[in-house]
Amino acid sequence: MLESVFQLLFNYRPVIFQQGEFRLVPSMGSYIAAALILAAIAGAILTYRAVRAKSGGRARLVLISLRVATLGLMLFCLFRPVLVVRAAVAQQNFLAVLIDDSRSMQIADVNGNTRGAFVQEQFAPDSAVMRALGDKFIVRTFRFSSGANRVGAAGELTFGGSQTKLGSTLDSARQELAGLPLAGLVMVSDGADTTDESLSDALLALKAADVPVFTVGVGDASLSRDIQIGRVSVPRTVLKGTSVLVDAVVTHTGFAGETVTLDVEDEGRIVGSQELKLPAAGEPTAVRVRFTASEAGARLFKFRIAPRPGEMVSENNARETLIDVRDRREKILYFEGEPRFEYKFIRRAVEEDPNLEVVGLQRTADNKYYRQGLDDADELAAGFPKTREELFAYRGLILGSIEAGAFTGDQLQMIADFVERRGGGLLMLGGPRALGEGSYAGTPVADVLPVVLERGGKSSEGFARLKVQPTRAGIAHAVAQLGATEGASSAIWEKLPTLTSVNYLPLQSAKPGATVILSGTDERRRDQIVLASQRYGRGKALVFPVQDSWQWQMHADMAVEDMTHENYWRQLLRWLVDGVPGHVEVHTSTERVEPGETVTLTADVVDPTFVEINDARAVAHVEGPKGTIDVPLQWTGERSGQYRGTFVAPDGGLYTAEVKATRGETALGAGVGQVRAAPGDDEYFDAGMNAARLRRIADETGGRFYAASEVRAMPEDVRYSGRGVTTTEERDLWHMPILLALILTLMCAEWAYRRAVGLA
Repeated sequence: MLESVFQLLFNYRPVIFQQGEFRLVPSMGSYIAAALILAAIAGAILTYRAVRAKSGGRARLVLISLRVATLGLMLFCLFRPVLVVRAAVAQQNFLAVLIDDSRSMQIADVNGNTRGAFVQEQFAPDSAVMRALGDKFIVRTFRFSSGANRVGAAGELTFGGSQTKLGSTLDSARQELAGLPLAGLVMVSDGADTTDESLSDALLALKAADVPVFTVGVGDASLSRDIQIGRVSVPRTVLKGTSVLVDAVVTHTGFAGETVTLDVEDEGRIVGSQELKLPAAGEPTAVRVRFTASEAGARLFKFRIAPRPGEMVSENNARETLIDVRDRREKILYFEGEPRFEYKFIRRAVEEDPNLEVVGLQRTADNKYYRQGLDDADELAAGFPKTREELFAYRGLILGSIEAGAFTGDQLQMIADFVERRGGGLLMLGGPRALGEGSYAGTPVADVLPVVLERGGKSSEGFARLKVQPTRAGIAHAVAQLGATEGASSAIWEKLPTLTSVNYLPLQSAKPGATVILSGTDERRRDQIVLASQRYGRGKALVFPVQDSWQWQMHADMAVEDMTHENYWRQLLRWLVDGVPGHVEVHTSTERVEPGETVTLTADVVDPTFVEINDARAVAHVEGPKGTIDVPLQWTGERSGQYRGTFVAPDGGLYTAEVKATRGETALGAGVGQVRAAPGDDEYFDAGMNAARLRRIADETGGRFYAASEVRAMPEDVRYSGRGVTTTEERDLWHMPILLALILTLMCAEWAYRRAVGLA
């Protein structure tokens, strides 16, 4: 609309003014006329200076200004202003038309038709646009999704591409037409880009080659009725039987106030559900859903909202994610300094869990220990481990009521290294010999803990009775989920008996970056930290400074069949060892690739003391849908202990890579990673036309962006891009309607003002 008004007033489209060079081309008659006009200007000035008007000097100044402006515009026209533009010579230049052939072009948001149907109509060989382009250029048509390929006509497009790579498409087209007189590139797309590739390099290359890109945006910027699961945060690996708490972000347009259900499916079986009420359009909603990973192996979980009537895109109602559910026993060392109920009931709480193995070491007297849950008779025979290799064989460590003096200085540092270097989970419990009362302040262990320990002896406050509740941050934590829903969990927390703590004053300050999950309130309504955690190096450290959590099972108010105590400790210890690395950790660049794409494997390799090594031999045994291959991994040189290799996933399906590392004749360990090859559905997410990206492409290369309704104007604009084989044209400006309108306006203004001051 604005461009039509501009062309009406200025005779030409804006591109003529953007590309043209302004000049004056006067003739001999122009100078004669200029002399007469200058004389007229002088006469007008003298005439108005001699007139005495009602308004005095200001009126004369206004009238003189209006007359001078009118005659000045006439003088400007007499000097014949022109725009000199470079126009492409017909049939002497090439033009590439790049048409998006991806799945998102199947969305029906262009006057009730699909984006693809609009493209095939507007860019058919006999269409007005293609005829206009064909008259002026030698046109080469390309289809693109993951890459650009020549195509005879738009009718051959299938709109089945599962990826859109704008940067590589532009680069491919530029390289294919390099060396030819190129007027520019025309990119017809909805602006979606489903890769992480940066556009910057491709745009810099086009700018350096002086190749403009004219972009045509197809589709609506926002879909009128659509529900989308925008993001799902899930762990890559979990322990079998773990209750997984997942946050999903849901956005929508057109369904405000409606209630929908987010389901979690495991191989078609619903394992979790959560209802949510949709807010105002455009507002993202965070929804938390819980499910149990009960089947071992690489499991494909689908998070899905059933399509609603009238939805424009149903494919973005679901997200799939691959989770490696591992069925193994996680070994945790529990060192207790004195016989007490807490030790007994914690071990009993998890003894029925097939994936948790708590090895107990309880001090009974000086240098005397009671051992439980051993794999062999020699394990812990000398008490607490004295070497890193022995301690680092465990994935978690619990310290009960045991004073710092029970350890050597090297053992205290070893415990800190267990968290920082090994990446293990440390849990320190409360008790008369624990934390500040156990003289841990100032030791390496205190540096690891998420709370500030004060130096000193026993707390002068004695013990405190604490009513325990999740904090605002903890209410959403997996450890605090004691019921089937958040509401049920809150009800359980309300009824739990109080616990006691003897570690009171030193535990009221959490360190920066730590998270307080549970808090307790004593009889004087003072708060104390009950469960806090923080990441430290590769691992995590927790404190649980109460001494009788067994009350949640044995208190008179608790029913015999109540499983709260067992559930709490199973969830806490599973989280303690969650994400603890092994000697070989395998990562893939992404959890999904397109069939035929390259997969990058990265493995981090350490020795038994978890020191990175660069002289190992690492080989990945990759099992795919149609066979197995061995892929050697090489040290990257970028980081100590990091090895990398690649392989191609030719067929759709799951690929499992087991990386084994050796050093000489010594086996260091093995790790497993998975990736699946399948067509992606990213095309349907954030599916509105991305005008900002298309404008950027056009602006940075010297081209222009067109909405779908403006596409007919594009051929004429490309002609004046100034690239390729061009000829010079002059466009007269003196006869523009805007100039005539200005002259008439000034004359009328002068007459009206003269009447107003009594001179007419």
